[in-house]
Amino acid sequence: MQCLVISDIHANLTALEAVLADAPDFDELWCLGDLVGYGPRPNECVERIRTLPHTSLAGNHDRAALGDLNLSSFNPVARRANEWTREELTSSSRTYLKGLPSSLQKGDFCLAHGSPREPVWEYITDTGVACTNFEHFSTPVCLVGHTHVPALFRLDEERDRCRVEVPPLAEPTQLGPERVIINPGSVGQPRDGDPRASYALLDTGAMTWELRRVGYPVETTQKRMRAHGLPRYLIQRLEAGR
Repeated sequence: MQCLVISDIHANLTALEAVLADAPDFDELWCLGDLVGYGPRPNECVERIRTLPHTSLAGNHDRAALGDLNLSSFNPVARRANEWTREELTSSSRTYLKGLPSSLQKGDFCLAHGSPREPVWEYITDTGVACTNFEHFSTPVCLVGHTHVPALFRLDEERDRCRVEVPPLAEPTQLGPERVIINPGSVGQPRDGDPRASYALLDTGAMTWELRRVGYPVETTQKRMRAHGLPRYLIQRLEAGR
């Protein structure tokens, strides 16, 4: 099966549409959470995903927008954006987001927004955290989002340690025999210094992973954010990819 793997759209419809236009044909889209939050088009992003054959998770921003998480745990700009998103969501979007899990298993793949250990909140940012998380899933591959940074963590079971790498762009990476945790980066708010939307192609038969980036008109999203009075910091960071 050919899967389009995305995460952290964050209500950035322009970036999402760029990814869908750039990606080759796929059988199913897997979204690792945070469809909403930060950006200006939450309902449109939810509805666009729903038009596709897909599996989606809920992230911490999705849960916060529903009122399931206390906004006091978010920084001030994230809190303000989530307050706006709460008011903006339609009943249809709320019902859809409410039904999403934060983790699940699909065949040989564990999917979690943050980590298999703490699906909603934990960030897998280094080999230490990654190594510990291998104990919390049993499949060969775990896919995560949340950090907004593409990465691949490989487990060396003999030495009981991990190593991290960033897969090359537009070049399939063979998976196996080592177990791995992989992050496709963020569609709507990359934080690795590259403002282009990040996504991946997964061939579940050949067990290959291909990281891709695509540019989009950032200024279009920024203009919409300004129109809604969203925080200036969130608007500026899109063009820096930070």
